Amino acid sequence: MAMSDLYFILAGIVVGFAVGVTGVGGGSLMTPILISVLGVPAQIAIGTDLLYASISKFCGSAVHAKKLNIVWSVVFWLALGSIPASFATTWALNHFFSSANEYKKILTLVLGFMLTLTGISIVFRSKIEDFFQRIRLKRNQEASIARDDFSDPYDVKNNIPVLIMGVVLGVLVTLSSVGAGAFGVMALLLLFPNLPMIRIIGSDVAHAVLLTLVAGLGHLFSGNVDFHILTFLLIGAIPAIIAGTLLSSSLPERIIRPILGITLLLLGINFLVNPSKEKPHKVETHPVATSPVSLSTSS
Repeated sequence: MAMSDLYFILAGIVVGFAVGVTGVGGGSLMTPILISVLGVPAQIAIGTDLLYASISKFCGSAVHAKKLNIVWSVVFWLALGSIPASFATTWALNHFFSSANEYKKILTLVLGFMLTLTGISIVFRSKIEDFFQRIRLKRNQEASIARDDFSDPYDVKNNIPVLIMGVVLGVLVTLSSVGAGAFGVMALLLLFPNLPMIRIIGSDVAHAVLLTLVAGLGHLFSGNVDFHILTFLLIGAIPAIIAGTLLSSSLPERIIRPILGITLLLLGINFLVNPSKEKPHKVETHPVATSPVSLSTSS
């Protein structure tokens, strides 16, 4: 085992443990670590992280499905917008750029934007949740709905906004690997203030599995996925997620979350300010191209 493989396992442990303790999406932590610390090219880091996210989130979605925490109609309309948008984004990258180096700056700028918003949402999470809670209570009072009456929380008239939100998520997640979790939750809170938080989280996780899988496969066919890196990330992350989840009740989340939020905010600003800054390539990557239309060949 090469020393670089140990670094990938360590990255998986760090991110997995943080996800287990705080619930912060792995993409917002893993991609910056791969790029800034381990020197993985942006397009390889994003593509590999998308498949990593899909695999790591699958177990969580299975638990939510078993506990009936998923509103499948919400997942359907989100996916109806996000999956075609993800395909379209991958197609655009394939057909308007001749190599990954040409669109790397776009990926890095979108990554910086998403990390900045994610950092802000983490730092001010309690205030954001309080805001949505006030909206939820106000609508309940106006409609004379009992607080425990969620028999039909999904309103058909919200199909179009959910579809549009899916499109936005599909584009942003495909370009950055960040946002399927945090921004999906915020969007659902805004669109469905009467929906219990556990069902919002369950629906968002289920959609995130589908979106990150499709976006990851798009990057795979573009030659932007390294299965060698992916394997060692999962070796470290899976047991760490379990350990972090078990220890989450005894660790000071109120301290850890702001630290993570500020870190992501600073990383996002750095990527926005220096989108083309070359990172030191400390590790060797093994991109896999499975399509004849591959971006791994420079023109």
